[in-house]
Parts: sequence; C-alpha cells; structure tokens
Amino acid sequence: MSRPRLSRLISACAVISALTTPLVTVLPAAAHDGASDPRSLSRETEGDTGGKVAVDQAEAAVLGQEHAETHARARKGAEDLGDYSQPMRTARLESLTKSQAKHNAAFSAQEYGVFKEYFPSPDFAVHVAQLPTGKVLMFSFERIETNPTKETAPTQIIGKANAGRAHLWDPAKGRGPDAFKEVTPPTVMMPDGKNEARPAPFFCAGHAFLPNGMLGVFGGNLGGNHGSGAKLSLVFDPWTETWSINEQMSVGRWYPSAVTGADGRILIMSGQSELGWGTPTPIVERFPALGLPVPTTKTDVPENVPVDVFKAEAPYKHDYPHLFSLRDGKIYGLGRDRDQQWLFNPVTETRTSLADRPGVLLRNYGSAVPLPAGFKGPDSVLVLGGDRDDPNTYQLVGGQWKTKDARAFGRTQDDTLILPDGTLFTVNGSYDIRDYGNGLYNPNADLKYRQTEMRDTDGNWKLGPAQRLPRGYHSNAVVLPDGRIMVTGDEAQQIANDPDIKDDMDGSIEIYEPAYLHNGERPDLSAVPRRTVGYDDRFTVTTSDAEDVKRAVLLAPTTATHSVNFSQRHLDVRIKSRSDGSLELQAPPTAEAAPPGYYMLFLLNEDGVPSVAKFVSFGPPNTG
Repeated sequence: MSRPRLSRLISACAVISALTTPLVTVLPAAAHDGASDPRSLSRETEGDTGGKVAVDQAEAAVLGQEHAETHARARKGAEDLGDYSQPMRTARLESLTKSQAKHNAAFSAQEYGVFKEYFPSPDFAVHVAQLPTGKVLMFSFERIETNPTKETAPTQIIGKANAGRAHLWDPAKGRGPDAFKEVTPPTVMMPDGKNEARPAPFFCAGHAFLPNGMLGVFGGNLGGNHGSGAKLSLVFDPWTETWSINEQMSVGRWYPSAVTGADGRILIMSGQSELGWGTPTPIVERFPALGLPVPTTKTDVPENVPVDVFKAEAPYKHDYPHLFSLRDGKIYGLGRDRDQQWLFNPVTETRTSLADRPGVLLRNYGSAVPLPAGFKGPDSVLVLGGDRDDPNTYQLVGGQWKTKDARAFGRTQDDTLILPDGTLFTVNGSYDIRDYGNGLYNPNADLKYRQTEMRDTDGNWKLGPAQRLPRGYHSNAVVLPDGRIMVTGDEAQQIANDPDIKDDMDGSIEIYEPAYLHNGERPDLSAVPRRTVGYDDRFTVTTSDAEDVKRAVLLAPTTATHSVNFSQRHLDVRIKSRSDGSLELQAPPTAEAAPPGYYMLFLLNEDGVPSVAKFVSFGPPNTG
C-alpha cells in the first residue's frame, strides 16, 4: 500500500474513532475539514449503528475486516444525512423561533433584557470588528457547500475558490440589503502553485486595532494540509472603507492571535505555519516594525509596511491564545494548555512564566475577559469558557489564579462581553467544536447552549433569555455604540436555518437589548472632542443631563473571532466638574491604562442606563 493511502487511512481512523467510540482520550477530531485536529476535545459522540455495509477491501487489507466495517458504517451514516432541502431549513428556523419565544416568555426585559430583532446578513461573520465609525466589519470566506453537515469553508482548497470576503453593516440603516456594503479584500496571488488571483483568503486570521482606528489583519488560509498558514498582512481603513496590503510576515499563520500594546504596536503570536496543521510557529512578530512610525491619524494608512521579529518566542502548542495588555504594560498570553501561561514584556522583549491555570490540561475555544478595575485600567483576567465539564471561572490576578463563581454549566465556543455598566454577558456556545449537544456535525442543538448568562459586578451569575439560533464554532458578538448587542456567526447554523439558501444573504444577525435599556430614559451625550485627547488631560463633553450623570466609562470596541476577543477593555473616567450643559472629564492616566486608540464613551445615570456612546481617541495629543 502507498504511503499517501496509508496516511489517509490513519487520518480516517482518528475521525472514525471520534465518531464511534464513547469515552475516548483527547484525540484529534474535525475542525474545518474533518481532518486530524487537536482543537476538538470530544469525549463522547454518536455510536455505531451496526448492520451490514459495503466494506472497502483495500481498507480491510490494512486495518482488518472489523475496523474497515466501522469506517464503512460511519461513511454510510454521513451519506444517510443527505442534503438539506429548503423546506427543512425553513421548518428548522420556525421551530427555533417558537422555542425561543416559549423559553423567553418567563424573562422580564427590565431584569434580563430581551432579544428584539433577527434578520439576514450577507456574511457568515467568522470575524467581527466594531469600527469607530459606528459600522461593523464582518469577514469570512466564500462557501463551497450548502449542506451544514459537511465542511463549508475552503480550508482544503488550493486555488481561486479559496477566497475571502468582507462586508460592512451600518446599524443606523437597520436591516435589509441597503444596510450592508461589500468591501472585498485585496486581490492576491497566493504561493500555492496555481497562479490564480482571488480576494485574499484571510479567514481564521488574527486582528487588532491600530491607534488611528484602522484594523490590522494577519494570517489566513494558504489552502491544503488541513490548514496551512498564509503570510498575509492587511489593514482595513474604516474612514475610507478600503483595504491596503502590507509586506508579508516572515511565517505563515493559521489561527493566530494579536493584541495592541501600550506603544500602539500590534504583537502577533501563534498559528499554524505554511507547512500545515501540526506546525505551530513560536515566532512573535510586531506591526509596524520598530523604527517605523505608529499610525496615529486618519490619513496614516499603512501600505507596504513590514513587521519585525520580537526577540522572545511564544511556543504555544495550540492556537488562538488569549492575549491581554494590562495596566502594567505587559502582555498576558493565556494559552489553551494549562502550563502555557506567559508574560511578555514589550520593552525588554522577554518572556517569563506565569502560574499554571487551574482546571483541565487543555481547554477548547472559550471566552476570557480583562475585568473592569476602575480608573487605571484592568489588572486581572477572568477565564470562563472552553471546558463543557467545568462551569467554574478562573481569575488571574497578581500573577496567581483564583477560582471564582461558577456559571450554570460549562460550555465551549462562547462569547463573553463587558457591558457599559461593568457587568458581563455570555452569549453563544456549544458542547464542542462541531457538536451542539447531539453529535458531531449534527446541527440540532440542545436548548441549554442557546441560553445567555449574566454576571453582576459582585461576580454572581444568572441564566437569561435564549437566542434564536444555536451559535457555536465561529460565533461572535459585539457591543454596539447604542448599548445593544449584535450576535452573529457560526456558518453551519446559519446555513442550516437559511430562509432562502439561493440568495446572497448567507448569514444572520440577532439584536439583544440588555436590561439597562428597559429601565428609564438614557442620559444625553451630544458632543465629544474631535481631536485626540492626551493621557491624563481634561476634556469637555456636552450633555443636557450633567447633574444626572453618575458615571462616565470607556469601552474599547470589540474585534473578535473563535471565542477570543482581542480588544475588550473597560475603564471608569473621572468626572472633575459639572456645569450647565457639560461635564469636564479626565482622560486615562497612561497608555498602559488604555492603549492608544478609539474608545466608546458612555455616560450612565444612577440607574445604570447608558447614553448612546460617542467615540473618543486617546494617545499622543494634537493628532486627529
């Protein structure tokens, strides 16, 4: 038997084992294409149904008759699922709509908030970014399949079908085709031997904001070998709504993480290299390279700008580590492996070890947030999701871990947001990567993973209303400037519940209104400085409710993917004085407290009701 044939059989064994064996060790299972992938932590799946099947005799010669029959039964089970008809999709969506309404009837909007809107979107939104213009950038891939029980992404495609796509949603325009704008990524020639131009395949990249409000996007999919990393380095300009392309990184990255430090530069870590799955890169890169200016103005558009290599390495064994820049100016890199928790010093370019994280050896994709901590910026991180069997939350503070209050149940693929009032909101989640509670690649979801969960400022959790769609792998959520929550993502569920699979609206968006929007009138916030405000400087904002404002807070806009949120941050802002029609506020004290860039400024009244936010830029003064 040839080596390629044997290799395919070995890979197939890993997948068949995950599909047919109850209680297996932590082994590879499906991520994007059904190939070997340690991102999945499945421990129990659907069983073998037995019966006579046609056996591949070449498999039997190598694996034995019984093992080959197991393969054949698994293939037959997949075939029996068949294609997804439009009536099936329509009926699924109707069923989910009814079960959502029935469940949510018990929750008052004043205490738990409410899901208010559900509407089609042209993008799967594997990646999202709340832009300082108020619009939301969504980007993903061109689908290759409309059956949600099969792989929809072109992970294994080499050539022009392996392409990215991107759209803007304007919340001010609400819903419908006019609310969306296609912003196609740059056309590139990938080094895959095909010589076929296509929109940059930047899905499953890492991304972070630059001080001028532009979004840096790094890595993506080269195609083949179960996820080969691209060397792409791009920037999206929200002011002109265009993309620019920069010099390639030194190494390909598939599933990397990125974070903006106090100096305004982006550190890029981890990801599978251009050699394919199982080759995570330890190289850390920085954008822009040292010696080059950091973009601070709206006209500072990075183009053909290089990265450079950070002196310390980050040898993560698994992808998408959580990265946070805390108030000490250090970068906290919290890996999925419990013993890969590291501290990076951007000034000395060194790495030191942090204490091992409690809990299981390896966590799946799950949320983590830098906890609000007043005026000086966050000094701790709360790790929440990633283990369906462990509902505990774990706080890293002062270099040590503390076990904090548990959520109602464990979940993976969840998204947890910091809200303007400092509370936390968890939405989305599943049993495992492609498992919504009823088996691998089975889109029928357990209702419990559709339930939201909320944490008050004392650390207490409570379950809330259910979202309409189950959203697990590739799900996302962002806080909008008006305080609502946009929920989107998970291409498999969006395809399984598409009301018209033949149109161009592949995705869907749900809007959740937190309880604070149902507890009285909002404070007014009419105007904020258009200039960049210097650190510790005082600045004036216009409001007709100056005497009624209890708090002023900053919330960094979200850019997120794969349950990692690269930018969240919450700070209180000191109110220095009040006058008729205005407030005098004091900016964050340092770049360590609030890395340079754009923040949403909310004014809150005594009842915690927020104003509609306006964006304020902080950083070197007198820039615009």
